[in-house]
Amino acid sequence: MRNFIFPCLMAFASSAAAEGYTDADVLFLGEVHDNPAHHLRQARIVAEVQPTAVVWEMLGPEAAAKVAPELIDNVAALSVALSWSDSGWPDFSMYYPIFAASPDARHFGAQLSREEARAVMGQGVAEIFGADAAVFGLDAPLAKDQQAQREALQMAAHCDALPFEMLPIMVDIQRLRDAELAAATLSALQETGGPVVVITGNGHARKDWGATYLFLQAAPDVSVFALGQGEVGRSPPEGGFDLIEAVASAVDRGDPCDAFRKN
Repeated sequence: MRNFIFPCLMAFASSAAAEGYTDADVLFLGEVHDNPAHHLRQARIVAEVQPTAVVWEMLGPEAAAKVAPELIDNVAALSVALSWSDSGWPDFSMYYPIFAASPDARHFGAQLSREEARAVMGQGVAEIFGADAAVFGLDAPLAKDQQAQREALQMAAHCDALPFEMLPIMVDIQRLRDAELAAATLSALQETGGPVVVITGNGHARKDWGATYLFLQAAPDVSVFALGQGEVGRSPPEGGFDLIEAVASAVDRGDPCDAFRKN
């Protein structure tokens, strides 16, 4: 096995055993997507755990299948192979340390396709997801209080600019994303034996209703660890994580609602 541990990863020295993730079969590692410190934290954990598989919210299955050991040596070639610059995700340099820390892992993609997301306008989530919808709870509506909470989060995330009739659709899209992540994680564990690391946003990693929750509904006997990552001076992520860290400096994003005000 080649060793790709970046010196900067070691700056986060701490006891993995004390933090509770070394014995987990599956680790959901949350992030704020544009915070580079969060990705370095994920990469350090990956370097320590050496998972047999990494599941990516940011990649579709076909893209993830392109990740190969000979490409991991070359950040530019890997980025091109994954068409990362066209993906809409933050700069590949933030995510590359995670790939470099797991050169021998298999990579699985769980990104919801644009076609599936658009289909939510006219189809139910169970129909879009397919035969295993019931395994991941897509065959039943959410509890009313949870539906209301999720719609409120969607409205806040879109700067109170969404039409009310769009809110249930946005919640359904998030449910599909959670289910895709949970299903890909289960496949990764079954095919490789674990441990499996999942790279995803905090909202999907939360244990009360995110992909972590759905995964545990499908595989209740599997040992799972969920990390939420916040930023100094800002509210911590919600959702019942096993560990919440808020030691990363906040990223200056300006006012994300400016774009809505101009339109």
